[in-house]
Amino acid sequence: MRATSMYFMTKIVKTYAMNRQAYYQLLGLPVPEDENPSEDGCLIEWLDGEKPNHPDFEGYISWSAKNVFERAYKQTSDLDFGFALRALKEGKKVARSGWNGKGMWLSLSCNPGGDAAAGTREIAFENFWSENNSEYARQNGGSAKVLPCITMKTATGEILMGWLASQTDMLASDWCLVE
Repeated sequence: MRATSMYFMTKIVKTYAMNRQAYYQLLGLPVPEDENPSEDGCLIEWLDGEKPNHPDFEGYISWSAKNVFERAYKQTSDLDFGFALRALKEGKKVARSGWNGKGMWLSLSCNPGGDAAAGTREIAFENFWSENNSEYARQNGGSAKVLPCITMKTATGEILMGWLASQTDMLASDWCLVE
């Protein structure tokens, strides 16, 4: 059989260390005879909206062998910039563990979903805080489209509009999700 396409998967999941036998016990099923019950692995809980398949979990659960899992997944504390951008587009907050300021994080100023154009918002002139932007919107039909941008919550508690990544930020692999 020939593959029609190849995919690179990015999902944020919870994991619970357990061997294959413990997973099957959780499901109330016997371990199939052709599978090793003591094989190390983990239960994976998918939190992306899939219908739960076990009453003890919020998301859909499955099991993965440890060696397969470790090749396919990265912890959310050592992400590269590409993963951080994908997380921002999914509505998550991200930060660098190497940042000196406490409590700093980034967020995307539009609706999540990965399509920046879909995050464009029509803002009424009276809702702009800049007089120049407000006047432009008022003169052009009463509103203006605002494009999404990355914002930063600074160490001193302000929101910085239009944060820009440095070369160091883009090449770093210490990005993490912020709860």
